[in-house]
Amino acid sequence: MSLSQTVVVDKRVGYAVAWVICAVVAIAIGIAAVTTVGASVRGRGPLGDGDIERPQQADLVASPRPGAERVATTVSREFGELDVECRGAVAYATDARPDTAAGWEVVSFEPGPDDDVDAVFSNRGRSIEFEVYCNRGQPELADYETNTLPGDDD
Repeated sequence: MSLSQTVVVDKRVGYAVAWVICAVVAIAIGIAAVTTVGASVRGRGPLGDGDIERPQQADLVASPRPGAERVATTVSREFGELDVECRGAVAYATDARPDTAAGWEVVSFEPGPDDDVDAVFSNRGRSIEFEVYCNRGQPELADYETNTLPGDDD
């Protein structure tokens, strides 16, 4: 084998080794990305869990401890009012009153008992969704989202 043939063979081996190294690095990055993203969405949304049979949990209902103090408050905003009550760590939504004069209506509200209660109020193409939980027996706003439906210019 001549020197020029040896150089060509050495370049090919070098390219093959570089390609293998790049492929291994790319696979490692892909696995790390999928693992990280998978961990962040695990248990959220309909990711094929419709095919999984789960035991019925209808008998599991949150209930306050006997003698738990009742603490009630009213969440009032532009949409109207939601009456919320805590009995220890258990939340109840006792009444939802939209500001109908301003065009608000109750789309849904979860009365509880639960670890948190939520409500959705809407006014034309706008909605407000929020969640209240009991923090050491006191009602506390956990989440508050204002959404506007696209293409609704009423």
